[in-house]
Amino acid sequence: MATVKVLVVEDDARLRSMLRRYLREHEMEVGDAADGHHMQRLLLRERYDCIVLDLMLPGRDGLAICRTLRAEGCPIPIIMLTAKGALTDKIAGLESGADDYMAKPFEPSELVARIRAVVRRQQAPTEFATDPCQTKVRLGDLEFDPAARRLTRGEAVLPLGDREYALLVCFVTHPRRPLSREHLAVAALGGRDKASLRSIDVYVHRLRRNIESDPRHPRYIQRVWGIGYVFIPDPP
Repeated sequence: MATVKVLVVEDDARLRSMLRRYLREHEMEVGDAADGHHMQRLLLRERYDCIVLDLMLPGRDGLAICRTLRAEGCPIPIIMLTAKGALTDKIAGLESGADDYMAKPFEPSELVARIRAVVRRQQAPTEFATDPCQTKVRLGDLEFDPAARRLTRGEAVLPLGDREYALLVCFVTHPRRPLSREHLAVAALGGRDKASLRSIDVYVHRLRRNIESDPRHPRYIQRVWGIGYVFIPDPP
């Protein structure tokens, strides 16, 4: 893997300094910011492969920052750091658009591994799709272009995160075929561990919010009880 460039957004100066030093020791380039405003200035000047984003920041918190980045179409993988370890907090982080979540305190070596994992997935989002679709797919008034990584409604481009993109590619290349959570976890998350399996429902929910007119009564991505999910395309 080429040198990874990481942006650490953390208001704790000591932790920020430690992460900067540790990541550089593991051959990563590191930028750092103490709040969302400084982060935005750095993002305008530099290209980053991953953002390590603290939840509790002065001013706008990490959840709000993450939601804004995703709404603006920012595709950079985001790993959220927080002192809160409850499942509801993890789900809130993932719902806001984060790709991964780590509760403090954590082992820096695990953070390095997770950074490398999300960057690999971002650089090769369709590596687990057996037959990536090259043609555009209609979803009601939406159009999905897998080759261009674009989901559009008319002229408007809808933000689609890396995980949601990988899931949607997996679904449209296997229409009407029930897919297990294990299959979807490998396709979108690159693994089938318990955390990945639990996260699939969160990412499916996020994808439904993008493509379904009524996510509570989905038309395209339907649950298959005891198995996982199935994609039902529009009739020809």
